[in-house]
Amino acid sequence: MSDAPSYGFDTLQIHAGARPDPATGARQVPIYQTTAYVFRDAEHAAALFNLQEVGYIYSRLTNPTVAALQERMAVLEGGAGAVCCSSGHAAQIMALFPLMGPGCNIVVSTRLYGGSITQFSQTIKRFGWSARFVDFDDLDAIEAAIDDDTRAVFCESIANPGGYITDLDAVAKVADAAGLPLIVDNTSATPYLCRPIEHGATLVVHSMTKFLTGNGTVTGGCVVDSGKFDWAASGKFPSLSEPEPAYHGLKFAETFGPLAFTFHGIAVGLRDLGMTLNPQAAHYTMMGIETLSLRMQRHVENAMRVAGWLETHDAVEGVTYAGLSSSPYNDRVARICPKGAGGLFTVALKGGYDACVKFVDSLEIFSHVANLGDTRSLVIHSASTTHRQLTEEQQVAAGAAPNVVRISIGIEDADDLIADLDQALTKASA
Repeated sequence: MSDAPSYGFDTLQIHAGARPDPATGARQVPIYQTTAYVFRDAEHAAALFNLQEVGYIYSRLTNPTVAALQERMAVLEGGAGAVCCSSGHAAQIMALFPLMGPGCNIVVSTRLYGGSITQFSQTIKRFGWSARFVDFDDLDAIEAAIDDDTRAVFCESIANPGGYITDLDAVAKVADAAGLPLIVDNTSATPYLCRPIEHGATLVVHSMTKFLTGNGTVTGGCVVDSGKFDWAASGKFPSLSEPEPAYHGLKFAETFGPLAFTFHGIAVGLRDLGMTLNPQAAHYTMMGIETLSLRMQRHVENAMRVAGWLETHDAVEGVTYAGLSSSPYNDRVARICPKGAGGLFTVALKGGYDACVKFVDSLEIFSHVANLGDTRSLVIHSASTTHRQLTEEQQVAAGAAPNVVRISIGIEDADDLIADLDQALTKASA
């Protein structure tokens, strides 16, 4: 697809990165279930290991099935390149790895998935990194949290669990003024609903486990590089701008230009961290992406109907769906997510924590699981599960208060979903 930018999204989600197999003519990208690849000769092997030639060495680094997925993700997000890895959490560490060092910090939104909050508030401390949590609706607070040791700004496009939409354009201006990359988790939106790079993002991360694969079968993560950030401008990113000892003094930014981050992610990140995506998972994800636009349209359509119905129910205190006119984030939908506000939101019940537990236990069509973005409708009480490790104050800040249930709307019949919710709410409020 040499003229890929001229094609529409529906065409690219099927064809980008996919070519008939040159050996067999297979139309679907094969699963290259192999550990290693035979070199043409010793000179070819040396060129590959010196990063003088692009090719396949060992499947911890590169694999043809994974490479096809990486190309598709880069095209769909409008990036220069992409690196796929084993999970969304792996993708976040992969994104930070070339940027950070002991004593460095990141400024992150308080509205994040609970696991991300734990990863940033606790786990990254073991690397000597730290995170500063800020309400990203307060641009002055973001600016005030940035100091000389800050290396990135991080947020979600559509925040999990509440479905809040971040004003990416405004946040990108703050990050750009500070000379910092903006990293956006686009898991809940997918590139069909939002393309963060068009709003100023430097890097886009995904848990491909969710809407991209769409069928709850495999885990996977991805980092898409915009190719637009000057890593050598400030001297704050020596991993990318200074000589790399492991490659005889090669400077990634100087040698690879817009693909500096992508090459570093493979040649150093995957080489040393080993967060490899297996080819079968890549295959499942590529097949899922082929129907992404169709599914996201149905997710949005169903979410609008269900959220609107829930908002009027006597047992419901409030619904956070940004697609509703009552949402304070509704004005951002047309600008940030013009094709819809996604399929994720929360509902607060008047009966509090106990009512939430009864509600979740009474649902029949909705599956009670720690996942989102499936074709099936899913539900979870975040305060007792995904956000359980947080304080109540942190839970409230993240949109996962004790009286809140997270709902991921699937692509079933909306009338059936409403009927299931209705009977569960009746039991929960009895």
